[in-house]
Order: sequence, then structure tokens, then C-alpha cells
Amino acid sequence: MWKAVRQAAWATRMLIWAGGLAFGTYLFITVLLITATGTLAVIGAWMLPEAVLLIRRIAGAKRHQVAAWTGREIPEAYRPIHGTLRERLRGAVRDPGTLADLRWLGAHYAYGALFLLALPLWPLGLLVDGVRYGLLRREAVVLPWISRLADLDARWSETLLRPSPKARLAERVEELTATRADAIAAHGAELRRIERDLHDGAQARLVSLSMRIGLAQRAYARDPDAARELLVDAQDQAEAALTELRHVVRGIHPPILTDRGLAGAVRALAAGSGLDVTVEVRGLEDTDGPRPPAAVETAAYFAIAEALTNAAKHSGSRRAAVQLERVRTGLRAVVRDEGLGGADERGGPGGSGAGGGSGLLGIRRRVAALDGVFTMTSPVGGPTVVAVELPYVW
Repeated sequence: MWKAVRQAAWATRMLIWAGGLAFGTYLFITVLLITATGTLAVIGAWMLPEAVLLIRRIAGAKRHQVAAWTGREIPEAYRPIHGTLRERLRGAVRDPGTLADLRWLGAHYAYGALFLLALPLWPLGLLVDGVRYGLLRREAVVLPWISRLADLDARWSETLLRPSPKARLAERVEELTATRADAIAAHGAELRRIERDLHDGAQARLVSLSMRIGLAQRAYARDPDAARELLVDAQDQAEAALTELRHVVRGIHPPILTDRGLAGAVRALAAGSGLDVTVEVRGLEDTDGPRPPAAVETAAYFAIAEALTNAAKHSGSRRAAVQLERVRTGLRAVVRDEGLGGADERGGPGGSGAGGGSGLLGIRRRVAALDGVFTMTSPVGGPTVVAVELPYVW
């Protein structure tokens, strides 16, 4: 029976919070009137984007309140408001989220007035219920309606504040635009890396090889022993050039992925990392099941490789753990070390992030190109946890 009392008490708290927000929105009418007047007079047009940002904050407070009551988050989809005054005005006016917020604000003024008028009557209703029926009797009227009123307020707000399909589409387009830019940047960086590796490694060795063969040809008639030594040296250079080319190929798509699959390749990475690494694999070792797409395997492999490299170089820990699993939406990989922490994508000092910023940024871009999610937590003192989720249908 006390469950109903606790529920009503929590609902009362939420409704008081809603009442405070409703009262604040009525005070905000003055700001809206001043903004409308200034915008019509042109001289105060700068106030419009600021007022829209304030409305977003008010709507955000309502979203937070509804989420606290229902346990369901209300997503928000807003276009950024920045740049010159013209750009800020265009962003504020053309954003579908602005219209949705104004629609909610107008409805909030309507039912908020009724809500504020009814708020002082609750104590009187509870007193009547307590005297006539007892608060916990079925005949009680006010106590059950407190929770229902909170539910009604939450449903109204959830319906009005949920982004429209147009707003979601606009947000998705902006997200894909940013992802494409990151993918192009990552692709460009990868091409520059391959070009640098070829130029500084294999190409230099092949030039040296060509020179030694030429010297051997000229020396063969007059000094066969010297020519033989040059050819032996040229053979060594050829083998070194092949090693460099294999290294470049592994940087594009590691052959071990084709030979052993992702699980085997990750175990090989762990064995060669220089750390004591435990590897846990779930759902990827069924030889009869479908393998993840090659792009997904490659992105996961390089993400784990970069995370283990950073841990070995910068974390100060001698142990790490890798978890690789097939999930409902695709593939998830997690690398954890118990080192110093403080990792930073910008390569800031301290922890496993020192010197590893560009690598971590590369992971983010590679994952974003596949519409995946990259997260990292690395408080000072550790642990550092790098997690990658890559979607695909299986």
C-alpha cells in the first residue's frame, strides 16, 4: 500500500518541478515579446538566435524532467547556430527543431495555466481524501490522479518535443556529411602513409639494388670476385625490399586476417604486443557462420592494434585485456589496460594517450567511415578503455 504513497510523492515532486518550469516559461514571454519586436525592427535581429538557444535550453530541461519520470530519453535534433549573424539567423529560422520547440511552448502555456491553477488544490483534496476515505482506500480520489497527471504531462511533452522525421533526416545528413569528410581525411592520410613507406623504404632499397647490379655488371669482366660480392649484396637488398613491401601490404589489409580470421589475427596481435594480454572472443569462432565484412574486420583489427601499441608504449602497465564479440547490431571490440590513464586523442601528456593522439583520431575516423561508434574513457590513474562498435548485418 505504501507503494502508491511513494509513487504519488515522486509524482508530486515531478509536478512541482513542472510547475516551476511552467512559471519560468511565463516569465519568458517578456523575452519573446522583446525579441519579436527587435527582430521586426531589424535592429534587434541579433536577439533571435539567442532567444532560440534559450528556448532549446528550456525544452532540454523539460526533456530531462520527462526522462526522469518515464525512464525514456527524448532525443533532440538541432542544427548548430554559429557563424555570422546571417548564418545564425538562417540556422535558427530554418531549423525544424525551432518550430517543434515553439509548438511545445505554445501548448505548455495552455495546459501550464490549468496546471498552476490546480496545484494549490492538491493539499485540500488530500485532506478531504484523508478525512472521508483514508488516503489508501479505493474511494480516494486525489492520490491516484497525481500520478496520472504526471503521466499526462509527460505524454504531452514527449509527443511535442520528439524530433520530426524532417529534423531527424537533416541531422542524419549532417552526420553523414561529417562522416564522409572524416573518411576522406582518413583515406588521404592512409595514402600519404603508404606513399611515405614506399618512398622511404622499398623504393630506396630498390634504387640501391639497381645501383649494385649496375656496378656488378661493370666489374664482372675485370674483377669477378668483386662483382660476386656486389651481387650478394644486391640479393640482400632485394630481400629487404620484399620485407618492406610486405610491411606496406600488411598496413593496407593484413594477410593474417584472410588466413586466420579476426579472432586468430587478434590473438597474434596480443602475442606480439609485448604485453601480457588476455583475449576473450564471443560468437566469432563458428567456422560455419558468416564472417564479418572485410572492411569491418580490418577496422576492428587496426583499432585493437593501435590501442595495444599505445598501451605498450605509454600506459606503464604490463597487462591488457581484449574483448571481441559479435553483438546484435554487429561487432564490438574493447581494449582495456590498467595503466596511468590520461589518454587524449590530441596526444596530450600523460597516460597511454601521450604520443598516441593521431592514432586514436585515426581509429575514430576509420570507425566513423563505417558508421560505427568509437568511445574512450581514460581518467588520470587509469584504467584506459577503448571501445569500438561496428555495425553490419549477419
